[in-house]
Amino acid sequence: MKQPLAGKVALVTGASRGLGLEIALRLAADGASLALAARDREALESASKRIIACHPDSTVQVFRADFTVQREVDALADWALEQWPAIDILINNAAIQGPIGRFEEADWSQWKAVFDVNVFAPARLAQRLIPTMRRQRSGKIINISGGGATSPRPDFSAYAASKCALVRLTETLAEELRDSRIDVNAVSPGAMNTRMLDEVIAAGPNAARREYESALKRQKEGGTNATRAAGLVAWLASSASDGITGKLISAVWDDWERLDQRRHELEKTELFTLRRVS
Repeated sequence: MKQPLAGKVALVTGASRGLGLEIALRLAADGASLALAARDREALESASKRIIACHPDSTVQVFRADFTVQREVDALADWALEQWPAIDILINNAAIQGPIGRFEEADWSQWKAVFDVNVFAPARLAQRLIPTMRRQRSGKIINISGGGATSPRPDFSAYAASKCALVRLTETLAEELRDSRIDVNAVSPGAMNTRMLDEVIAAGPNAARREYESALKRQKEGGTNATRAAGLVAWLASSASDGITGKLISAVWDDWERLDQRRHELEKTELFTLRRVS
């Protein structure tokens, strides 16, 4: 069976559960060697065992890191580059939701911590890994976006603002790295039933005012299937998407399987980007 990522090494953050684990499983199926990072070592070890059980020929290494602490982010980069001469694919999936409720009532340290995990850690990992990608003149950086990146999200100000910043960083790095054959894209995975949904429900109707009822409904009926989002990430990680860069692509709403047919058009359009409507 063809493995489009055979011989490639992928670093996946937030890989111990949820979408991160689904992405890791898909990348392993496609032949990639995996460096998995998260803050829960026990969950990471469990994820590694599951991946190897599903894909016995996979190479999987794990590293425990708290993404609110820069020295641990740097330690992750050091470790990854010690294990492999280069990381071909960086998947910045780790994220926290942060305080829920009115902005003026938010705990400021918790609000800032969201940027540590959702923006500064992905930026630092990219900064550390880009030099090796430049030297080999190839690489894929895929940032996982989320609710609030493209529209206001009241009561979730830290999460929304951080994800918007991550998408703009994606677009900016894509332009900087275009001549180096390093593609940088963002993925909007859709509303999934993860721990973040549990946090919304736990916050209650007084804090998560506008989203509480819809969260209860999604908990009951089910959210977006993570398999499709993982499929988009795997496609962006592969050579099939070469030259597509600086885009925010929805796993649910966009016909991404056919985007390669619009490769040259995408270079000249503002579609799939954060722009002012004019």
